[in-house]
Amino acid sequence: MNPTDPDDLRNFLELPYSELEKRNLEIKKLAESGKPDGFIKQKVVKYLTDETPVKAVTIAFTDLEGKMHMLDYDKKFFLGGYDNLTFDGSSVRGLSELRMSDLRLRPDWKSFRILPADIFGAGKVLMFGFVCGHDGKNFPSDFRGRLQTYIDTLKKSGIKANMAPEIEGFLFEGTDSEQKYDEDDGFQLVTPGGYFNALPKDRLRQFIDKVAEVQRALGFENEKDHGEVAPSSFEINYKYTEAMTACDQVLMYKLTAKQIAKLMGCTACFLPKPVMGINGSGMHVNMSLEKNGKNIFFDAKGKHGVSTIAEKFITGILYYAPELCLTLCPSVNSYRRLDPNFEAPNEIKYSNCDRSSMVRIPLGNAKSARIEVRSVSPDINPYLAMFAMLNAGMSTVEAKPKMYKEMIEKMETRRTKKLWSNIYDAISAFSKSEFLMGILGEDEMKKYRELKEAVANRSPKELGCRVKRSEIVHHHEITNQILWNDF
Repeated sequence: MNPTDPDDLRNFLELPYSELEKRNLEIKKLAESGKPDGFIKQKVVKYLTDETPVKAVTIAFTDLEGKMHMLDYDKKFFLGGYDNLTFDGSSVRGLSELRMSDLRLRPDWKSFRILPADIFGAGKVLMFGFVCGHDGKNFPSDFRGRLQTYIDTLKKSGIKANMAPEIEGFLFEGTDSEQKYDEDDGFQLVTPGGYFNALPKDRLRQFIDKVAEVQRALGFENEKDHGEVAPSSFEINYKYTEAMTACDQVLMYKLTAKQIAKLMGCTACFLPKPVMGINGSGMHVNMSLEKNGKNIFFDAKGKHGVSTIAEKFITGILYYAPELCLTLCPSVNSYRRLDPNFEAPNEIKYSNCDRSSMVRIPLGNAKSARIEVRSVSPDINPYLAMFAMLNAGMSTVEAKPKMYKEMIEKMETRRTKKLWSNIYDAISAFSKSEFLMGILGEDEMKKYRELKEAVANRSPKELGCRVKRSEIVHHHEITNQILWNDF
């Protein structure tokens, strides 16, 4: 030991990636096994107690718009007080009000992950938390808790919801390039390379490789990765999984990408359309339902190889599409991506091949049959979007034959055949939705609408051909606390 080197005085957990992957997959498989929460909690508490080099437990949660927030708790403090982790909810925009600012975080033990030391710091583990009010119940504005409640309701009927997102993003030169955005200069791409053709030691390829390594270590169970259609864009795919885990991984994916990009002197950007003239970034959401271990979206004799249940589920999403649009495309910038000149999936219909359709039915078999909702932006609140889509799909799966027939007839005769081209129309449709009022609640509808109106009012209704500074710096994933006072 060298006493003059402060690193030699520390003994915090630093594991090789192969060991991280092994341990994280063990807890992930345990979480997916159906074991009671109490059993998993016991396992995690024992691990934290025995693994002395762990120094801190990071608890992550989101605000109403889906921005990720994190608190680090000293491990010893956490083990002695995990049933009373309080924080100031009024400091998180759109979550709570000053008059009822104290909120609690209840750890979701199933979400436990050990973090790579070179990216997140040595000795750290992560769990997502449910935001709770004074009464200990899930806070209404925390849609992670709302989604969990709905998932539990479906499980009582033997139904399990599965999901896999395909998250696209851009890699730009310079750190914090979104906060420094200038309309005249725009963003600087790190490479001119596009679909599949990043060179082996290209900076984009190096970035993708590193993100993939970290995801593998976190237990994502990677499938493939590549540069996307636009130059300097990327997509890293991973295993289909249960809906809540998939939503958590959306946030972990973006957090990992942003951190690695910053360490490289770059910015990982998940704006839907940051650069005009090239394809934007989407987040195609693959979904299916499982019952008693069987994929109930599959039917070899059905149209396009999917079942009547799958067709009904699709109908629900399409029927409510104009109202759902604001939850799937939540920013001013989202509506630039719905430009039909760039393969925009903006038509409210489904197809097995037409990529302009909002919903596509990919080729599948008894295991992989699914639907793909293509209109989703990567800047969503994944819990809110999944909650809304599941409710919309199940509303028609469970509908009486007469009601279902009426919904089909209304869809065929209504004038709205495409998703909205601007956020103002999306806000209007969202605000008038009786369906969303029924599942979200009046207070959350009002809070979400007001947050979106505040940003929308800073940008022109007709977006034009230049990406405006206001739609970038006031974007919910980018806005810093200094700018909050400008709203």
